[in-house]
Amino acid sequence: MKHLLLTALLSGMSGVSLWAQSINMPIIQTKYTADPAPYVHGDTVYLYTTHDEDYSEGFMMKDWLLYTSTDMVNWQDHGVVASLKDFPWYKGDNGAWAECVVERNGKWYMYCPIHGHGIGVLVSDSPYGPFKDPLGHPLVWRQEHWYDIDPSVYIDDDGQAYMYWGNPYTYCVKLKEDMISIDGDIMTMDRIDDYQEGPWFWARKNDKGEKWYYLAFASTCCPEGIGYAMSKSPTGPWKHMGHIMDHTPRTRGNHPGIIDYKGKSYCFGLTYDLFRLESSRHAERRSVSAAEMTYNADGTIKELPYFQDCKLEQIGTFNPYRRVEAETMAWGYGLKTTRENPSGPWNETLFVTDIDDGEYILVRGIDFGKKGALKFHASCSSQLYGGRMEIRLDAVDGPLAGAIDIPNTKFKYLEFITDVTQCNGVRDVYFVFKSTSIQKKNLFNFDWWKFDK
Repeated sequence: MKHLLLTALLSGMSGVSLWAQSINMPIIQTKYTADPAPYVHGDTVYLYTTHDEDYSEGFMMKDWLLYTSTDMVNWQDHGVVASLKDFPWYKGDNGAWAECVVERNGKWYMYCPIHGHGIGVLVSDSPYGPFKDPLGHPLVWRQEHWYDIDPSVYIDDDGQAYMYWGNPYTYCVKLKEDMISIDGDIMTMDRIDDYQEGPWFWARKNDKGEKWYYLAFASTCCPEGIGYAMSKSPTGPWKHMGHIMDHTPRTRGNHPGIIDYKGKSYCFGLTYDLFRLESSRHAERRSVSAAEMTYNADGTIKELPYFQDCKLEQIGTFNPYRRVEAETMAWGYGLKTTRENPSGPWNETLFVTDIDDGEYILVRGIDFGKKGALKFHASCSSQLYGGRMEIRLDAVDGPLAGAIDIPNTKFKYLEFITDVTQCNGVRDVYFVFKSTSIQKKNLFNFDWWKFDK
């Protein structure tokens, strides 16, 4: 059932869109994602995730994905940035578990646990990859157990880097400046109350200027909440401080990622909310969610309700007067993104596909300016009957600003242009996809768009 939401939409319930926006649903809808590893660099949040395959029942994970945002609500999909195939010493096809990525001296380091085979490291000159294995072997692997999972890497103010990891014990090691070799022995931390797995390590100062180190973690399974501990030292001892988000039957597993961004703090985690739109049974098809998080004056963290009950507000506005990749969206449930045209030749460009009648892409907070936009451009391809793209404002059934008809393009991407009206000020924009023939599914592919003044 592709879609309980879509079923309602096709029956004329425009309130479905309002419902989807009235609660804090997962930020990525085109793939199943888990184990968020957010990293702030410049004005951009780089969100690395694991990837649950669409058919997963247990953990079926082959690669790592990247999404970026500059406003916390519109996320651009960059596809697969690394996979198990990037580790020549590993011959399996499953086990790409919770990663962590940091930048140092212009290099990007991705720490990748391969379930049961330790923690490897990949290096790139760019956050987008390609990532390469500099070692040819795991950075950490104690073959007597499978506990070497869920790394979290942090570079302290003095330049010393630390890596935390482990389930059900917490391990720590210093990293050398090269970030691909360990410095000293692996330390086993004293057991933190309610700790299960997925440690996330960071530091910050409270309102008095006192520096504290933090470990957030998935708290005891199952269901897992998000707990945290504090210390005055990066190597502990750690004091359990309670929960950022308590255990709840509304989700099963968890994995935190914490950042400060543009004057606010955010907690990322994982839920099963998208899969539960389709089924009440359990399967490991998870989705990354996020919520704004706040600190008390002493540095402790105010407990959050479950993600759906939190708020995630847009920071700033979105610029439409440039080429925007179609896989940039605040909401796109039912759609898929891919680099491979399932009905044609290989295409290296990432694009939106699996477009069915009634589905849509929402881009929030587009700033058209006072005078507004006059034209709209879109690059699309179709191999059969094609379809229609409506540009609607503020709601899926809101004012119609313009529309383009996409015919059979024989696999070729063509640029379509139409006049638009009413596109001024700050508006939410819905690209609504409609059938123009007997074909109701897989109408066309959508590569990029832009508005012109």
